[in-house]
Amino acid sequence: MSDSTGTPDRPADSRGPLRVGLIGYGLAGSVFHAPLIAATEGLVLDTVSTSDPERQAQARTEHPQVTTVGTPEAVLDRAAGLDLIVLATPNKTHVPLATAALEAGLPVVVDKPLAATAAEAEKLAALADERGLLLSVFQNRRWDNDFRTVRQLVEDGALGDVQRFESRFERWRPQPKGGWRESGDPVEVGGLLYDLGSHLADQALALFGPVLSVYAESDVRRPGAEADDDTFIALTHANGVRSHLWVSATTAQLGPRFRVLGSKAGYVKYGLDPQEAALREGLRPGADGARWGVEAEAWWGRLGSGESPQSGGGEPVPTLEGDYPAYYAAIAHALRTGGRPPVTALEAAAALRVLEAAKLSAAEGRTVRIEAAA
Repeated sequence: MSDSTGTPDRPADSRGPLRVGLIGYGLAGSVFHAPLIAATEGLVLDTVSTSDPERQAQARTEHPQVTTVGTPEAVLDRAAGLDLIVLATPNKTHVPLATAALEAGLPVVVDKPLAATAAEAEKLAALADERGLLLSVFQNRRWDNDFRTVRQLVEDGALGDVQRFESRFERWRPQPKGGWRESGDPVEVGGLLYDLGSHLADQALALFGPVLSVYAESDVRRPGAEADDDTFIALTHANGVRSHLWVSATTAQLGPRFRVLGSKAGYVKYGLDPQEAALREGLRPGADGARWGVEAEAWWGRLGSGESPQSGGGEPVPTLEGDYPAYYAAIAHALRTGGRPPVTALEAAAALRVLEAAKLSAAEGRTVRIEAAA
């Protein structure tokens, strides 16, 4: 019989490292998941699945101890020797592969979005609960340096009562790259709403709780583009906070990453968390004892009222260190103890409910109410 901490062959109190099977070694698998798993005490990257021979060779070079296989099924065939499956595969495969892994008795981490719909996410959550297995979603941007700073300011009351939360994930990419992420086929679950929007909706919910209504505007602006590449979402939370979220690949002048306005003060922050860039450059958490996720003072946000941060108004707020390693550390702890994972499947379902409402709102040009806020 399986439990929430591992497979039948690896009891919860086992002192050996928890062995991880990673399915997918593209951008998500090679840049995010594999390095973070390898850097986490108590986890070991055991098996990597990719059908691309060059990526298999890359995985063996970057992680010499791993076994590489060509299919997800080959990873699941090794279930008896694994303690966790991580899915870093195209969005359309998340539900079938997560289902197969859970049915094989393995806990699962899925890259966002967990599914195309909240109903699918809730069905997966029910299956995991029925099997007594961990199911979590990799919402790494809860551990961005700027978001951690915003959360602390909100919790400390530095802003007073928050009235409006503005969050942008904007890029300037006038030429589409192609591939499944930019496909217009609904089966692919592509477009920025489900890609970057998954992060922003999750962050807004994590800060301010359930959403009652959603209004969205979504466009396909670039020549040759198929999926949404410029989207705005307005959320009304049950507690009265309004969240305004932008995701775009067509922004020639980038706005602030965050602007949070409260009854006492506002906080404005430009720039992106440095962890993704560091991982892409091959830097690793904990390597050579260097501090991780540290931001230069020039990028610190400013807190104040009545003055523009761009003109030096407000007081600089030291940005907390980014901490992507905290996600897998929490996963390891949850597997060992049977505790709550750092991001639950039902939290992912709540964010998907918001994204579904945004898609409907944009299509019909109306505000959509969420009757059963999660």
